[in-house]
Amino acid sequence: MHPLRWLLSPLWAAALATGAKSFVDNPLIGSKRLNAAGLHAARVRLAHRMAWWRRAKLAKLIAPEQAEAFARDGFVVVPDFLSAPRFARLRDGIAAQRLPAREMQQGDAITRRIAVDPPVMDVLPELRALLRDPRWRGLNRYVGSYDSEPRVYIQTILAGHYDAPPDPQLHLHADTFHPTVKAWLFLTDVAEDEGPLTYVAGSHRITPERLAWEAERSRTVLETGDRLSQRGSLRIEPEELPALGLPPATRFAVSANTLVVADTSGFHARGASVRPSTRVEIWAYGRRNPFLPWTGLDLLSAPLVAHRRGAWYGRALDRLQRWGLAGQPWRDVGKKFAAER
Repeated sequence: MHPLRWLLSPLWAAALATGAKSFVDNPLIGSKRLNAAGLHAARVRLAHRMAWWRRAKLAKLIAPEQAEAFARDGFVVVPDFLSAPRFARLRDGIAAQRLPAREMQQGDAITRRIAVDPPVMDVLPELRALLRDPRWRGLNRYVGSYDSEPRVYIQTILAGHYDAPPDPQLHLHADTFHPTVKAWLFLTDVAEDEGPLTYVAGSHRITPERLAWEAERSRTVLETGDRLSQRGSLRIEPEELPALGLPPATRFAVSANTLVVADTSGFHARGASVRPSTRVEIWAYGRRNPFLPWTGLDLLSAPLVAHRRGAWYGRALDRLQRWGLAGQPWRDVGKKFAAER
């Protein structure tokens, strides 16, 4: 290592108290010696304990049976989330609008995202009503363990439409070492063989077996892991699950108007699609510093900021790419219908 890189040591050390996860970008997080001494395992253990402590403070936001299902499985499923008339207005309103979109291709799949910001909500009032719904807000906050607004997008998954290597999102993985929340309100029916969301029930729990697996992977990932694992999103093979006391992944073949909210520190993936398929959903994502001892005090959830972050994020990456400071995987593709191919 170049001696001048050690000038960054205070920043690397400070990052240990945040959600920083990349084994390759931070030599302390990726240190085989420190991880053999238990660094990664300690961060995992503490982050999960803190999340459950915060969830206890937010338990009043959801029904007891939902809290029980989440504790068991790591996800909550709500069929027929909206009334039939409300859902029809939401689905049909989105289908009728061409909206500013960005796309990213991974393997043979394209993910399209339309940031849900005030201009989008102005033309889609049923979408604004959804984001104010106490049930939507409660589940996202409880699972994410923070009284914070997630970023929200209209998301389209175009699977198998391109001649390319397999989509890397088909590989079971944890998004990061600490609890996070993602939510999917499906606007289309999702068939068993057309790229459904899959999730390994119970894999959000840090059992002794899971903690041992995390510790072992932290010591070897820089030598044996793929690029995404090295950046902190650890991959796991289906045949490894029984040793961790885990079942095969649940496949969410669901009807439109089903809401799934999950902790994506649990193992999940996009299911394979045996034919070109299109899935449209309202997708939410929330992730904060996992070590904070409070549930609120999130400046990014302020009314003037909360639902502008998605659009701001895309534009910020555009600028960083123009300045040569970062890549921008999300191409601006102009205005598109959500299900446009």
